[in-house]
Amino acid sequence: MPGGADELTATDGGLAGSLRELADRPADIQTHRGYADTMREICQQPATWLRTAADMAGDAPRLAAFLEASGVSQGRGAVVLTGSGSSLYAAAAVGPALQAALRIPVHVFAAGDVLTQPERALPPTRPCVLVSFGRSGNSPESTAAIDLLLAREPECRHLIVTCCRGGRLATAYVGDPRVCTIVLDERTCDRSLVMTSSFTNMVIAANILGSLDNTDRHRAQVEAQARAAAHLLRFKADTLADLARRNWRTVFFLASGSRHGGAREASLKMTEMSDGRMLSFAETYLGVRHGPMSAIRDETLVVCFLSSDPRARAYEADLVCELSRKRLGACKVLFGEAVPADLAVDGDVVVECPGMAVAGDDGAPVLDVLVGQLLAFFHCLHLGLRPDSPSASGVINRVVEPFTIHRQA
Repeated sequence: MPGGADELTATDGGLAGSLRELADRPADIQTHRGYADTMREICQQPATWLRTAADMAGDAPRLAAFLEASGVSQGRGAVVLTGSGSSLYAAAAVGPALQAALRIPVHVFAAGDVLTQPERALPPTRPCVLVSFGRSGNSPESTAAIDLLLAREPECRHLIVTCCRGGRLATAYVGDPRVCTIVLDERTCDRSLVMTSSFTNMVIAANILGSLDNTDRHRAQVEAQARAAAHLLRFKADTLADLARRNWRTVFFLASGSRHGGAREASLKMTEMSDGRMLSFAETYLGVRHGPMSAIRDETLVVCFLSSDPRARAYEADLVCELSRKRLGACKVLFGEAVPADLAVDGDVVVECPGMAVAGDDGAPVLDVLVGQLLAFFHCLHLGLRPDSPSASGVINRVVEPFTIHRQA
């Protein structure tokens, strides 16, 4: 495999048979089948997470100084997280944990909303830092949103998290004291059309903002996440591959709290990698009762991301049992740690993941997303599509095509 199959994980966990078979094929076959980049980028995540955690620990003094200069600290100020598409879902996966750690309001806004309604994008609370996520940093709204706020809200400070050193987000504001930029390791700048390791690494990088005073805590959490991810890649990928090869018509991803951001990203992966052929939804456990449950039919796969928090798990288990009682969905995937045996009924699949409780619900979104990535990757191959470029008609691209930025006084 390009890059070396044995270098894909940093925990010596190896790969499941379905992944190993693909990885061991000659590089030209992988390229011809169109999966070389996506597979490498999915499987390299445990290794890149550890690298990102180490890099962020080294960068913590600079980030702490920037936040101090901006006036934002524990109990003071506000933070806005923004991005588009997957980058927005990364922001959503980070927001709840960051708010709990900093004890200040943390809002999540789409970059498009910053452009169209800038007066509503920032909270009235000052001081304020806007954190912008972007894999390449070259999407039209990425720099346009920051440019707009730099002009209209000069007191607002900006923190950029990106994976591309040569992208506009990384290069446009060099020397501006109001802007601080984090550029992740070049391996995280996915070549594939779909975002995989870029998404999870941006989440892990941004989570350091809640642990700048204790980077060892952040690194310990990432180590737990990497071990759990390596377990999934070695022991659970075959199960997910078998599920992905069935002819589902719809898939639901259910999650609570910050894990809903991961569910939204998992849903997007299935949509992108099926070239829109699979109808995919993301909902909260309590929200699905309010209408969306009507879309769970006989040919629906329901993926349940189960919380490690006892209170949240109780509500989630109630909903899982309700789906079973109503005989909704063809199959439920129960993903978590210490999943009760009696929660699954005939046809359901339990994907047990040791270490999720250590990672905690705030650390779980990257693991949830890995499950979604594997399901989407194998389903894409099942459909005869190319995971590196699944949009056969070119409707979507790796970077959003340029569009007009309307600048008004």
